[in-house]
Amino acid sequence: MNETELFAKYRQTRDEKLRNEIVERYFHVAEILAKKFVGRGVEYDDLLQIASLALIKGVERFDETMGVKFSTYITPTIAGEIKNYFRDRSRLVHLPRRVVELKSAARRAAEEIAAETGKQPSVGEIAQRLGVDEEELIRAVEAGSVVSLDRPAGEEENGSFYDMIPAASDDFERLEQRDEVAAALATLTGDERKMVNLRFGEELSQSETAKRMGVSQMYISRMERRVLQKLRENLKKSMA
Repeated sequence: MNETELFAKYRQTRDEKLRNEIVERYFHVAEILAKKFVGRGVEYDDLLQIASLALIKGVERFDETMGVKFSTYITPTIAGEIKNYFRDRSRLVHLPRRVVELKSAARRAAEEIAAETGKQPSVGEIAQRLGVDEEELIRAVEAGSVVSLDRPAGEEENGSFYDMIPAASDDFERLEQRDEVAAALATLTGDERKMVNLRFGEELSQSETAKRMGVSQMYISRMERRVLQKLRENLKKSMA
């Protein structure tokens, strides 16, 4: 029985045994994502429990008639549940003033470097700008929980610390999320897609992108904020 048939039958019968069969078939996704967050203050078994519950809820909510693979749907769903757990947990953590100040300084430095170069800076570039050790910067940014890395990097919320700190290669997650990203990009206008390609495909600065498109840098800046907000909203809908 293929995936579509399996979910269609479950939606009709709500058979618990069938649901368990689906969960077992995709349990490896929960394991992979739980392992991705290991080493950040929470035991693997606890992370796996959170991921497993998210997987079960995902099976219950998934609609196979939407034309999206379940693995594409469930990957960001599970990751979101884990991040929400860290976010809630982080609210209970009181951070030292030095750490809070360094986190704030890192956000400002990241904004400055991105504005100057047109690219998201690396940890090394931010650390060099602030005159601190890379390890100290990473510890400060990650202090409290992993979700501290996922908070907006600037006032306009154009990026997160995950964008600045290179993550380990995760081909599985990248492939699974490709369909969602493509679907979100398909909602953009022609000019918006051109801007995205120039800014993030060819990695041009805002001023260079403006010259290519024959508009002002301010126009590109406003378009970029609008487009990123639109993409975030569309991706959130696909994960709901």
